[in-house]
Amino acid sequence: MKEAVAVYPGTFDPFTRGHADLVRRASVLFDRVIVAVARSNSKGPIFGLDERVEIAREAVADYPNVTIIGFDCLLMDFLRQQNARVILRGLRAVSDFEYEFQMAGMNRKLHPDVETVFLTPAEEYMFISATMVREIARLGGDVSKFVQPSVLARLQEKLKSRQ
Repeated sequence: MKEAVAVYPGTFDPFTRGHADLVRRASVLFDRVIVAVARSNSKGPIFGLDERVEIAREAVADYPNVTIIGFDCLLMDFLRQQNARVILRGLRAVSDFEYEFQMAGMNRKLHPDVETVFLTPAEEYMFISATMVREIARLGGDVSKFVQPSVLARLQEKLKSRQ
């Protein structure tokens, strides 16, 4: 029987409680979950790739079947490298669905052997987006409800060093 491997791709800048919730949910559905941290320099992340990988590893250390890997290539190439056939995506709202549905359709046309699975976070994390967390943190707001304490400490340290 084939091992069910899911890849959860994203920039994860920063890694939020919503991200952690989706990893927790996926860890019971799949034999292996790979959190694929994209370099995404064009998005101007606060943290470098290696920092984001390390932060994600700390955040999901309790899940033995979860691996964190940084990548800087096409997602489909990364899936092939990892022998994965499932892309895991989180949906928070209807606005997410439209974009994700379009991406899933495009991926299916290009790579029919790859499936996209959508998960929704727990209700308390439905509104959290890393983009909003970054913006609130940059403006000095309290994001402690949205990220784990270790992520908060790193975020505060990083933003302080940029001032």
